[in-house]
Amino acid sequence: MMIDFIEIQKQKFDLVVQKIVAEPQKYVDFDSVSDFYKSTWLDDFPKGTVWTVSGLDDGAEEFDIYIEFRNHYLLISIHSFQEKIKLSHGIK
Repeated sequence: MMIDFIEIQKQKFDLVVQKIVAEPQKYVDFDSVSDFYKSTWLDDFPKGTVWTVSGLDDGAEEFDIYIEFRNHYLLISIHSFQEKIKLSHGIK
């Protein structure tokens, strides 16, 4: 029996995403870029996961976070002036 380590890592990514989607208020609460980069849950993603942040600085009212492992992704859009968080995830 062969073990597909890439598939196992994709499943690990999906499990972390499911936790974030289930309780976004627990994971997505930052006021600055340093708050995001200090998030301990980033360590839960498999090695090789990449993320980009746009528009996140002190006082920014809207920003996006894109987290990806292989072809699996999580997009977090935050509109703080409306106190609205939108999460999108899937496989591209």
